[in-house]
Amino acid sequence: MRCFMAMLATETNTFAALPTGWTAFLEGGMAHGTASQSPDSSLGVLLAEWRRLAEADQIQVVEGTAAAAQPAGRTLRDVYEALRDRILDELAAALPVDMVLLNLHGAMVAEGYDDCEGDLLTRVRAVAGPEAVVGAELDLHCNVTPAMFANADLLIAYKEYPHTDEIARGRELYALCRAAALKQVRPTTAAFDCRMVSMWRTTEQPTRAFVDRLQALEGKDGVLSISFGHGFPWSDVPAAGAQLWVVTDGDPAKAEALAAELGREIYRLRKATRPVALKVEAAVDRALAVQGLCVLADVADNPGGGAASDSTFILAELLRRGVRNAAVGCLWDPGAVKLCHEAGVGATFALRVGGKLGPASGAPIDLLATVMAVSEAHHQTGLSGERVSFGASAWIQAEGIDVVLISRREQVFSPDAFSNLGLPVTERAVVAVKSTQHFHAAFAPVAAEVIYVDTPGAISPDFAGIAYSRRDSDYWPRTADPLGLD
Repeated sequence: MRCFMAMLATETNTFAALPTGWTAFLEGGMAHGTASQSPDSSLGVLLAEWRRLAEADQIQVVEGTAAAAQPAGRTLRDVYEALRDRILDELAAALPVDMVLLNLHGAMVAEGYDDCEGDLLTRVRAVAGPEAVVGAELDLHCNVTPAMFANADLLIAYKEYPHTDEIARGRELYALCRAAALKQVRPTTAAFDCRMVSMWRTTEQPTRAFVDRLQALEGKDGVLSISFGHGFPWSDVPAAGAQLWVVTDGDPAKAEALAAELGREIYRLRKATRPVALKVEAAVDRALAVQGLCVLADVADNPGGGAASDSTFILAELLRRGVRNAAVGCLWDPGAVKLCHEAGVGATFALRVGGKLGPASGAPIDLLATVMAVSEAHHQTGLSGERVSFGASAWIQAEGIDVVLISRREQVFSPDAFSNLGLPVTERAVVAVKSTQHFHAAFAPVAAEVIYVDTPGAISPDFAGIAYSRRDSDYWPRTADPLGLD
């Protein structure tokens, strides 16, 4: 057997001011046939696992391009088309193939393309032919489309938020694609549109129990796989929103019935699962009452959702209140980082930080800052154990507050986003992180309390108020009961 694999992934916030071009992909990571040689990188972690599994089964692997960019605005048309066409050319050169494995996101939008994954999969199918098994692993925040389902034999999304199961879902996809290529199973998919735009934290009930139920159904009675795609709310495309799909072994009626049953089940839980976030002032009030480490999640300024990661709202409130023994990170400010590197460790000088990209970033803040540490290649540990780069970075201290400044936009996953610069963040009373949920996996075990904070930002949690022009308005919470089940 022969397997082709590749990666093209970014999450597009169509409301974000930052375009996604070549610089974003070069910074995020790009490799032409070699990504799997770096299994400790975010670019290579899944491809390396697929290669390991395939070679153990004596399947010949042909590896194509892998390219990823940090979430931001629409990808430039020529950039998307160039990366897409390179993968297609590599696939054509690899023919004949029995399997195609693709690491995609599911919410990539480019100029002229509302559905990059659907476009890519359609073209992959045309090149690979009708007999090849085509499978794709998707981020949980995918906006799935008919074109994606029509041209892939298997689509499998992460189940966990934070996304701690990328490798587990990748193994599942590989196993089912291999079984399909060997004619041991006949994947048949049916999807149910939940008519919801929201977010579901799988660390909390009742979402946790729902995910456990999905997993308990898999592998029994002909059910091969179940995915609940939460959707990415800040992509203004017709397919934005939650969908649930079921893959059965050649039983379309069962797939359709179970998808509808489970889709309606999570729909009925919509109010109980709605994420809660406090306004800044209330969040700081609550944090100051906590005994032990309190984590404040700046959910609207998460670069992992396309935000700038330079907003100052929480930092400004901590300074206004005279809070001490607090830390904030990671604030994207390449100019401030450069000044800190030039000043050197131990220097104290006037430094303006944050607030660079408009109203959603807040006002810049002027500090008398002391440079505590600098790094040319600061990094943290990602959700799958991979090394995630912040680029050149600096740790500054001002008025009893520590701030980590970075030059490469990346959300906070782990406490070592601070400790790798020497900042003992777990010894602080309050730490504010630029992340919506991925921080939770590593911070919750060391925190006395986690508080989600509703700040102004590019990914505001006001789902009813998102200014869609391409997605229709008949969805919860904008409509009370769009499925008419109440």
